[in-house]
Amino acid sequence: MKILAKYNIEPIKMLWMIVAGAVSAFGITCFLSPMHLYDSGIAGTSLLLSQITPPFLNLSFFLVVLNVPLMLYGLKKQGVAFTVYSVFAVIVYSVTALIIEYGTDLETGSPIAGMDIFLCAIFGGLICGAGSGIAVRHGGAIDGVEVMAVIFAKSLNLTVGTFMMIYNICLYIVCGLILHSWILPLYSIVTYYVALNTIDFIAEGLDRSKSVMIITEKGDVVSKVLMKEFGSGTTIIPAKGGFTSKERTVVYFVVNRFQIARMRQLVHRADPHAYLTISEVADIFKYEQ
Repeated sequence: MKILAKYNIEPIKMLWMIVAGAVSAFGITCFLSPMHLYDSGIAGTSLLLSQITPPFLNLSFFLVVLNVPLMLYGLKKQGVAFTVYSVFAVIVYSVTALIIEYGTDLETGSPIAGMDIFLCAIFGGLICGAGSGIAVRHGGAIDGVEVMAVIFAKSLNLTVGTFMMIYNICLYIVCGLILHSWILPLYSIVTYYVALNTIDFIAEGLDRSKSVMIITEKGDVVSKVLMKEFGSGTTIIPAKGGFTSKERTVVYFVVNRFQIARMRQLVHRADPHAYLTISEVADIFKYEQ
């Protein structure tokens, strides 16, 4: 327990890693693997390698062999807690996939969706994405490509998302060349798209907040109106116009998406000449003293 406390490893998050690994294993073995569809990242690479190598080198073997070294390589940059969560999630993922493979007849297609390749692509992506999203939301990762992206993307002058997209495009091209068919790789792109959106949904939540920056000459008035209406605080930042050099105020305010229309109405009623910008906020943290 002292070791867990030293590295801020929380038992409840370890339980979430079990859920993440089990959910991902269910999606990949019951929907993707039977139809020879490919998930993104290391999971997709593992599926491909398990199909072109001897039977004893199965999916579970490659999930561990490819993922764990990448997780450990990222230890210095990502921290001990992240690495422990991620390695644990991958091990659960691998073991659960092995149990499902040996306990279920996957030779005749998906045990749930049968031979319907489109359903398998959609629900495989949905379930695998849910597993990855759970891992990300609780401080880990279930795919080593995500760790590679964080480590190498900046040095290659790429964003993390672009790095992952390039990796997956290359993976699907290799799959198409090896299989001499582009049907399954194209369906796998559907899987990738569904999984990507599911990860965002799980990791960031449905009700994403919006940050609003209001540039106005009536900062105090706008601030009071917003605080009275919504019952939450604002931040007032002194500013100066670049062209006019006139004094302005930037009012920073956070609302949910259902409050945006009302917020606009109130601001423009208080100052018809106010300038607004609205951006998405993935998470909000409030620390109490």
